[in-house]
Amino acid sequence: MKATILVVDDEPAILELLKVHLVDAGYEVREALDAESARRILNERLPALVLLDWMLPGQSGLSFARQLRGDPRTRELPIIMVTARTEEADKVAGLEAWVDDYVTKPFSPRELKARIQAVLRRRAPEAVQQTLRLDRLMLDGVAHRVSAAGNDVALGPTEFKLLRFLMTRHDRVLSRAQLLDGVWGDHVYIEERTVDVHIRRLRAALEPFGMDEMIETVRGSGYRLVSQIGKQANAT
Repeated sequence: MKATILVVDDEPAILELLKVHLVDAGYEVREALDAESARRILNERLPALVLLDWMLPGQSGLSFARQLRGDPRTRELPIIMVTARTEEADKVAGLEAWVDDYVTKPFSPRELKARIQAVLRRRAPEAVQQTLRLDRLMLDGVAHRVSAAGNDVALGPTEFKLLRFLMTRHDRVLSRAQLLDGVWGDHVYIEERTVDVHIRRLRAALEPFGMDEMIETVRGSGYRLVSQIGKQANAT
């Protein structure tokens, strides 16, 4: 299925030009001339990404971006701001509105495509339907089920996402900031120590099966999920 991009720009000629290049790159394109029209489209179906012009009639693109970030339904929606504004203060304002990238006009179609691909890669959700295994620990993304040596492990939704994030990056040391961004999202501002609370809950759920020690604390750095088999082999 093609990824859909919503292009919001009040200049029909620019809309058409962007559509030609994006369709050529393999995307499905929806168009809006203002924030109000864009909101109606978003209410119908969320696209993969919004390409948003700063200068729009009525509500500005910057204001609209802030509005989208304040709505739980569109909080995680990738946004690239497109504008002729090149001053540093304008770029800072765009980033403070939590847009994912900032492209100044004029830009080449090749650059725009590359930026879109980069944002989609960064903001792509975890492969939720993937089945992950590490030793006797298994996470089934389809059934939303975790088992340890064949026994069901009861996890809350946050602990489930945290374990999935760790399992897809096992043996890597992950900082609290990386875990916050990967599990909670980089537009959610909560204390880094929140990670510690959920790590403790995850360990407590794995402890009855002797798998809590798979989650290592790396002092001063963060956490790492490791193979028990690998640990035992290194110890002998």
